Amino acid sequence: MSGQGGGGHDPARREVLKRAAKAGLLIGAASALGVALYDPVGPTGDTASRVIDLPDWRVRVDGPQLAVVMGRTRVDAVRRGFEMLGGLERFVRPGDRVLVKPNVAFASPAELGATAHPDTVGEVVRLCVALGARVVVTDNPIADPAGAFGVSGVQAAVRRAGGTLLIPRPSDFEAVTVRGSRHLVDWPLLVGPLQGATKVIGVAPVKDHHRAGASLTLKNWYGLLGGARSVFHQDVHGLVADLALAVRPTLVVLDGTTAMVANGPTGGSLSDLAPTGTMIVGTDPVAADVLGLALLQRTVTDVPYLALAARAGAGSLDPEAVRVVVDRKG
Repeated sequence: MSGQGGGGHDPARREVLKRAAKAGLLIGAASALGVALYDPVGPTGDTASRVIDLPDWRVRVDGPQLAVVMGRTRVDAVRRGFEMLGGLERFVRPGDRVLVKPNVAFASPAELGATAHPDTVGEVVRLCVALGARVVVTDNPIADPAGAFGVSGVQAAVRRAGGTLLIPRPSDFEAVTVRGSRHLVDWPLLVGPLQGATKVIGVAPVKDHHRAGASLTLKNWYGLLGGARSVFHQDVHGLVADLALAVRPTLVVLDGTTAMVANGPTGGSLSDLAPTGTMIVGTDPVAADVLGLALLQRTVTDVPYLALAARAGAGSLDPEAVRVVVDRKG
């Protein structure tokens, strides 16, 4: 097994950053586009909704911000990724209430790659529980929630790992206005599970997306929306940037063990998938998503919400600006 490394002499790290650089071509142009399209003004006019600032769940620790693990099973890769960040115990403590938000948008079997894989979700939950945390897992699927959690295998994985699955109820949503947001104004948001959470971890697969260009860790927060959220499709990039402004997670886990390279976000055929053998774990969701784009052979100009989210302060468009450690299993 090749070890982790943060220096410029690590060939595995150089290869990852080389691929990320290709994904980040024209970053300057994309950033300029973000400046042009994103105007972080607050809501105007009267609104009956509660204006909120969600907590900042980030944990500021010294050390790497992203861990890239290649050539391992999902369970081994998740475990190794946290080790490379200095251990999950740096982020999750006994007594924490951890909300794990996987992408479970569809009632789709795990092998089709349209949802977070149960092995990945289950290992994140298990490791948090082992540290003495209470873990709640939820999402607001497009399909019937109970069916989506059941068919995807996430429900069984959460129970085996010792977590609690929360299927959203109407009472879990509240019409709110997120301060500084252009789109989340008097809109139903899944705030119930967020209340009382001391840590938040997002878990997402790497997927093509026919509207957004890619569905990665930032697009995962779309699942917190209630209501007829399809109305946001006309400005999906601005909406994802608003969600990045609202949700500042403790950690993100981007599962690129396989990637849905075509016909996303639903897929439906094994031919839509490619074996990409990569797990990305870290504290910078924007940089994680830029690395994920390389697995789809796309650039940040293909996915405008990344520049918008970076400008909103959600993370760095340039993975070389953050500390990345890489482990390629030999």
